[in-house]
Amino acid sequence: MTSTFKLMGCASALGLAIAGAANAQETGPFGHSSNGLSFPFAAAIAKGFADAAAEVGAEAIILDSQGDVLKQTNDIDDLLAQGVVGISVLPNDSVVATAWADKAAAAGVPFVASAGQVGDPTTRPIDDVYEGMAALVTQHEVTAGHQIGLLAAKLLDDDKTAKVAVIEGAAGYAEVGLRTEGFEAGMKEAGQPYEIVAAQPGDWTSEKGESACQNILASNPDVDLFFNQADDMVVGCARAVDAAGSDALLLGFGGSKLAIQAIKDGAVDGTVCYKPEEIGRLSFNVLHDIATGTADHKEEFVTYETPAVTIDNIDLCVGQW
Repeated sequence: MTSTFKLMGCASALGLAIAGAANAQETGPFGHSSNGLSFPFAAAIAKGFADAAAEVGAEAIILDSQGDVLKQTNDIDDLLAQGVVGISVLPNDSVVATAWADKAAAAGVPFVASAGQVGDPTTRPIDDVYEGMAALVTQHEVTAGHQIGLLAAKLLDDDKTAKVAVIEGAAGYAEVGLRTEGFEAGMKEAGQPYEIVAAQPGDWTSEKGESACQNILASNPDVDLFFNQADDMVVGCARAVDAAGSDALLLGFGGSKLAIQAIKDGAVDGTVCYKPEEIGRLSFNVLHDIATGTADHKEEFVTYETPAVTIDNIDLCVGQW
């Protein structure tokens, strides 16, 4: 009887230990490394991640790399040293990020890329998730660019070759090439003749977007359309276009609150609606699923709908950043 009682006690203790370990996994900590919390889009992703963690009583550690690749490398090391049970990263550099994913995999820590591809975007399709990662959670950049290209073709005069200027993001970001690829595919599918007469980086900011558009208008005053690869830049570009008295159409990318208001005010012609808080939330959910054993995620591509919007359907887009 005594022997049976002790065996039952051991089993009970073992069950409690297993439950305690599972609970520890469930509550984290979970880490998120941002490319820069000064960027509204990135800050919204971090907010979605932290909010999702709070809803299930889990701890979230949010680190800001401030746009510095070396600092982000150190941030990944710090998260691993703190014993996180999962890592989400919005990478500053897609190629460098492969080393972070490899390091997390070697440590047995699930790794998710949030709104930024891991791997060389010139050789790896957006939905080909880097080996060993749990998931890439993002909008489909090429598809979204394609939607903007179709919208541009709808707004332009198809009786002439449109002069298009592209305000790109920043060097090292996979999104730059992917968004242009999709945009051009959409224009070609619609049969819109066009010529890209200029392309300059706006580094994702309103101020640099305005400066890039000023520079382009100085040498190409007859630009028909500015394709801005982020809404912060299109808001700045709108100021430059207005100051120059240009009739150029203005398209953004991302569905920011400022761009939505600018569309309502008639200063911007359209954008594609992204939901960065949803990206953060979905990224956390993938890691939490793995931590709790709810679902197994391996090299999974997770995305959501990103409609193109103009003044005619702007209510479809509720700004999250």
